[in-house]
Amino acid sequence: MDEGDGLAEMETVTVELEEETLDAVDDIAFADHRDNRAAAIRTLLDEWLKTRDE
Repeated sequence: MDEGDGLAEMETVTVELEEETLDAVDDIAFADHRDNRAAAIRTLLDEWLKTRDE
C-alpha cells in the first residue's frame, strides 16, 4: 500500500479560526516548523485532541 493511498479516502473538513488562533498558528509555524503553517495546525490539533482524552 502506498502511503498516499489513504488520503483519497479521507474526509475533508473546513474550519473557521479566530484571529487569536491564527496568530498562535503563525507563531508555532515560525518557531517550530520553518514557517510551515500546515505543520503548525497539526501540532495545535494534536494538542487539542490530547486535552479531549483527559
